[in-house]
Amino acid sequence: MKEEIIVISLGGSLIVPEEIDVDFLKDFKNLIISQVEKGKKFIIITGGGRCCRKYLDALKQITNPSDTELDLMGIAFTRMNADLVRIIFGDIVYSKLILDPDLIPITDKHIMVGGGWRPGNSSDLASIHCAISVNSKKVINLSNIDYVYDKDPNKFSDAKKIENISWEEFRKILPLEWNPGLNTPFDPVAAKKSEEQNIEVAIMNGKNLENLENYLNGEKFIGTVIK
Repeated sequence: MKEEIIVISLGGSLIVPEEIDVDFLKDFKNLIISQVEKGKKFIIITGGGRCCRKYLDALKQITNPSDTELDLMGIAFTRMNADLVRIIFGDIVYSKLILDPDLIPITDKHIMVGGGWRPGNSSDLASIHCAISVNSKKVINLSNIDYVYDKDPNKFSDAKKIENISWEEFRKILPLEWNPGLNTPFDPVAAKKSEEQNIEVAIMNGKNLENLENYLNGEKFIGTVIK
């Protein structure tokens, strides 16, 4: 039986919250390598994060960029983050970025890394297309939240955490469409594709790498599962 490849969507705000988080990247690298030593394989798709959104906001204040221009800038940020992550893994990672998640290279390397794909969607959708390409039914979405909530916990004190939810119910709390710089637990376009392809997504706080390790080891973890 073909070994499953684990797809991770790594939020850009984990990589560069304000400055590049060197300690996080060191710990993330060590965790992934420890899992590779157990025989696991990974595709890691990086996001743009807060720093990317600052650039997009600045553009909007200065001029009137099109959505395509904003998306292309966002994609550039995700790929810069992806190159950073790719290079830290040294010789155990595939030497080139995944630029098209529908065309995953055949390689004996245990780690592949990519970023954004094309205008009109986020790195979340790229991670879902990677999962489809390698016939994986689970994607890990690492962000800076422990759970998905039924509404914004920063605005509503009665927001309730969600541990398990269907795609049908989850999509009701998302915007209907994607737009550049959108900050939601998961891209609505990616959510629709996940539902269509019966892909399970686990959303968890990437800063808690012990929790990620629990998930990878099949143990109890903190987070939201959408399926």
